[in-house]
Amino acid sequence: MKRVDVITIFPELFAPFREAGVLGQAIGRGELTLEAHDLRRWTRDKHRSVDDMPYGGGPGMVMKPEPIVDAVEEVAGRKGERTARVLLMSPQGERFTQAKAKELAGESHLAIVCGRYEGLDQRAIELAIDEEISIGDYVLSGGEAAAMVVIEAVSRFVPGVLGNPASTEVESFQQAGLEGPQYTRPAEYRGLAVPEVLRSGDHAKIARWRAEEALARTRTRRPDLLSPGAEGGKR
Repeated sequence: MKRVDVITIFPELFAPFREAGVLGQAIGRGELTLEAHDLRRWTRDKHRSVDDMPYGGGPGMVMKPEPIVDAVEEVAGRKGERTARVLLMSPQGERFTQAKAKELAGESHLAIVCGRYEGLDQRAIELAIDEEISIGDYVLSGGEAAAMVVIEAVSRFVPGVLGNPASTEVESFQQAGLEGPQYTRPAEYRGLAVPEVLRSGDHAKIARWRAEEALARTRTRRPDLLSPGAEGGKR
């Protein structure tokens, strides 16, 4: 993935995000681009309306189909002629995972639509969206924060973004479990010492200790991540 376009009614939220940390550094080096587009550019009335009352009644407002479809078609092309994979951040979407992040990193161009209010008119989804993505079983005021989570996770798999590409291979969720505890200097702090094995220089013992600690932490905190085969294989 080298290009990400975000369609939102709050493009200003992405200005500090695109300038900070490893993501900002990667953008500065030209390894990827991130542009946030104001959905109101594609509105058709003097009030620049992006929402309206729902048919059938009910609380809240629904995002209109015309601006969203027009925006996606300009940024990513019509369905069947797409230059990008178009995602909608939605609590009704597929659960976002590390594996999904790695898959999306293989795309050269992503377009992410950030919903608001009670969601999008279903016709906008059918005409403009390729895939709905959820970052968890809870509801946010809009898709902007969720889009940032996806961009951050996906960008870590883009070649050149991380200083050490091997970093992604030892992180939590990359190998069916959580990462174990980490230590750095000093060797002792307020009576708590770094485990002796980590200072031993015995790389085989260190690898075994880390695997055991990772398994123990996963079993305690996230046992749902351990299939019988995976757990048995780490013993």
